[in-house]
Amino acid sequence: MKTALSIIQRIISTFVVNAMAIIGGASIIGGIPVAKSALLAGISACVTVIERLARLSVDGDLSKEDINQAFTGVVPREKQN
Repeated sequence: MKTALSIIQRIISTFVVNAMAIIGGASIIGGIPVAKSALLAGISACVTVIERLARLSVDGDLSKEDINQAFTGVVPREKQN
């Protein structure tokens, strides 16, 4: 349960960080509404992290190291037995 809450908190943080980073650029340069650009950036970042978590948990084992890899942007390699 503690791990699940940590993952959810980190996914929310990922959303916020990526949404904030894109607000200025997309709304000024591309003429895209601020809310749409922030939503798109945040969702895209979260989906990327969720995909990494899914790839790392295919074997049924999701370690703390795997979770950290997914959030730091390390491209996961196949797990070694």
